[in-house]
Amino acid sequence: MIGIRPAGAADAAELVRLRRLMFAAMSGRDRPGPWEDGARAVAAEQLAAPDPALAAFVVDGDGPHLAACAVGRIEQRLPAPGHPTGRFGFVFSVCTDPRYRRRGYARATTAALLDWFAGQGVTRVDLHATKEAEGLYRALGFHEHPVALSLDLSQRS
Repeated sequence: MIGIRPAGAADAAELVRLRRLMFAAMSGRDRPGPWEDGARAVAAEQLAAPDPALAAFVVDGDGPHLAACAVGRIEQRLPAPGHPTGRFGFVFSVCTDPRYRRRGYARATTAALLDWFAGQGVTRVDLHATKEAEGLYRALGFHEHPVALSLDLSQRS
């Protein structure tokens, strides 16, 4: 059995380390930078909140490092006919340290996060998947949703 636990504020640095590994795997290059300090601070603050909208589930590795994580956030939107609570989830960081891959950790932590979302009244969960991870998410019940458009405001002039 895989030992999964909810992450706390003390796990913020490791969650950011795994997030950096995720970005490196997606783009093929490591991108350290000042974003990491901001991410650690936000994660620590939000995970310590009394009624957090941010949650992470982790598997401990050997020593001080986490082996894997799944991180997501609840967004409160206006209720709609198919979503009477207006509570939507977004999974934005799922990563397994390369030393621990192929053990089911991504599936287990993501399933724990989905259970947490359900317990919080979330009626829909979205995520962006790489081609490599698409099969995992489909096996967990995710399916394609109509195309969404997005705009990167940091690139807008």
